[in-house]
Amino acid sequence: MTTVTDALAQGTLLLRASDPHSARLDAQVLLGHVLRIERADLYAHPERELTVDQVQQYQELLARRAQHEPVAYLTGHKGFYGLDFLVDRRVLIPRPETELLVEAALDWLQQRLVAGRAPLVADIGTGSGAIPITIAVEEQRLPILYACDISPQALEVARLNCQRHQVEERVRLLQSDLAAALPEPVDLLLANLPYVGTTERESIPPDVYEYEPHLALFSGPYGLGLLFRMCKEVRQSGTLKEGGAMMLEVGYRQRDELTSMLSDLWPEAIISWKKDYAGWDRLVQVSV
Repeated sequence: MTTVTDALAQGTLLLRASDPHSARLDAQVLLGHVLRIERADLYAHPERELTVDQVQQYQELLARRAQHEPVAYLTGHKGFYGLDFLVDRRVLIPRPETELLVEAALDWLQQRLVAGRAPLVADIGTGSGAIPITIAVEEQRLPILYACDISPQALEVARLNCQRHQVEERVRLLQSDLAAALPEPVDLLLANLPYVGTTERESIPPDVYEYEPHLALFSGPYGLGLLFRMCKEVRQSGTLKEGGAMMLEVGYRQRDELTSMLSDLWPEAIISWKKDYAGWDRLVQVSV
């Protein structure tokens, strides 16, 4: 029979050829998923024996992971800001750096909520819904948040996550080309739009390029197409209220082009940047 210790050793060895850096962690996560226990519990009972079905399921997942399929798609879950989100190939997998956008949004909102205001928030390109759902869970004083996505398939996943976190009455999902379907101006506009350029395809890991939706990854040759278009449309349509703010997660080499464009659109705005965990300029805030 195969024990937990045996399975972890075999899984780590198999995955080491495709990704030596995360092989052991991936083997742990996949085995925990098969056994329906936390990773820490694997070591509480290392002598536990797997059933024949569990061994087969584990081996199938290992084989798919060895072909670079992301662990989050294999398990159907991804942690984000302390919450658990359902994910599959219809949506981009939430990234740790996007938590910076949530933190900045919560700080901005809490300053205004303390003053007795309930700002209106919209998230553009919501995907799994991780951004607005997290904000809704963290800040119960917000009665309504809008979440837009052009993909009806992505919105199906977002709807499941809204139900999962019991915010379906507060997070309003809209199928929309960028912000076009918003029914009213908002105080805070958030967006983690596609910002990878098609010219960067060669440098994208196979885990991302072969499995995650290209609609949520690519935006023109240099990754700026949708960012530029949304900002221009928001400015022309009056989507952002006076005194409001727009926060965007962007590519790590896009600061100069975006600063120039945003300054042209909002000459009087305050434009500020925040770095990600690697020290790259990742979050831009436009206060109008």
